[in-house]
Amino acid sequence: MITELLNYYEISEKIASDVKELRLRENLTQQALAKKSGVSLGSLKRFETTYEISLKNLIQLGLTLRSVEGLLKSFEKEAPQSIDNILREKKAVYSSRKRGRKND
Repeated sequence: MITELLNYYEISEKIASDVKELRLRENLTQQALAKKSGVSLGSLKRFETTYEISLKNLIQLGLTLRSVEGLLKSFEKEAPQSIDNILREKKAVYSSRKRGRKND
């Protein structure tokens, strides 16, 4: 389960492993997936071995493997559980700063 993953490395490893599993399930070689997705073969190999990839390339792989729904839901806000929570969120949005503070 994702909530059990504790750090960047473990999360990256899990995502890379899942993409590799989808690639193999589709019976695609690294070269075939790279060509089909527009991601360079070197980037795909690096992703599967060191778990590093750009967001753009990750999205391209997800689109090619028909697996972007999870990416889209990754940072969705939870639905409020009560009217009080809805009102509290609405008030927070309108009363909060629209920009971050400078860190000197």
